[in-house]
Amino acid sequence: MAKKILVAIDDSENGKRTADFIAESLSRDNRITLFSVVPDTATLCDMNSPELTPHFLSQQSSFCTLEDQKKNLVSQAQETAKARLVEAGFDEKQITLKTQLRKKGIARDIVAESQDGYDLLVIGRRGVTGIKEYFLGSISQKVLHLSKDVSVLIVN
Repeated sequence: MAKKILVAIDDSENGKRTADFIAESLSRDNRITLFSVVPDTATLCDMNSPELTPHFLSQQSSFCTLEDQKKNLVSQAQETAKARLVEAGFDEKQITLKTQLRKKGIARDIVAESQDGYDLLVIGRRGVTGIKEYFLGSISQKVLHLSKDVSVLIVN
């Protein structure tokens, strides 16, 4: 029976590894959503306050292009992942690409999306050192901790 699977993906090497894992390990009849959360810099771009440092004001337009660049990188990563899945035998019509601006936080936004009837949430493990991960945590750890009604698979 086909499952509805949410795959949290970004433009990192972990995102690529996660797509490869799906392509190699899961049944081809599953419905896959490649989901990405991107930072919302629009609010900062619209700020025009005297309290802003002169340096930020001088660099504001450069900073504001970051969101568009990140969206493009994530979109390319999603398209690459989709192509990898299709190449592995998944039906293109069963693969959905979805991107949203960060609302509450990346992990919380992923978990919120997973509550929309998904059977499984797949996410890559972040490639940080053990010490850094211990102190800062990782998106995958936060997703695992916050998830209640959906199984979570963390790809190493």
